[in-house]
Amino acid sequence: MKKKKSELFRLLEIPRFAVVDIETTGGNYRYNKIIEIAAIITDGKNILDEFRSLVNPQRNIPEFITQITNITNEMVENAPTYNQIAPQLYDILSNNCFVAHNVSFDYDFVKQEFREAGFNFHTEKQCTVRIGRKLIKLLSYRLDCLCDHFNITIHDRHRAYGDALATTYLLHEYLKIIREAHGEVQLLFSEDT
Repeated sequence: MKKKKSELFRLLEIPRFAVVDIETTGGNYRYNKIIEIAAIITDGKNILDEFRSLVNPQRNIPEFITQITNITNEMVENAPTYNQIAPQLYDILSNNCFVAHNVSFDYDFVKQEFREAGFNFHTEKQCTVRIGRKLIKLLSYRLDCLCDHFNITIHDRHRAYGDALATTYLLHEYLKIIREAHGEVQLLFSEDT
């Protein structure tokens, strides 16, 4: 339990987070491409900056992806490619802790797209599913379930900005719980001395 708590308390030392969500042409970062990305920069209490863009994957979006995301081939036809947004996005994401719901999915895609654009992207990452499992007991840690638990409304589900914004508010709720627990632990230690 001590290790679990200290891992969580370490989140309080992170000055800025980049909360990211993407939509893609499929589930494997080696064969698929990003079609939409959103990044919200937060200090853990306030939103400081944000970035969002449709992305032209330079390939066809499968019909089942359009059914989930409502993103069509026509919508991305004149959108920038990842190579075009990479310099600005790299500046936004670098030097921030990369946060996402099921972080490996988003991080692997973003890292691969940066690699293809000629950037060596690497930063600390945190997962809101993993943090949630350490903080609260629920039957499911899907984004919808966690947001219901904290009364967070998700606007535009399965779109990058809507999901990134909900994940940002979820992170803020987690950090409130951790700050309160950290204060209680500090109080216990100060009473012992």
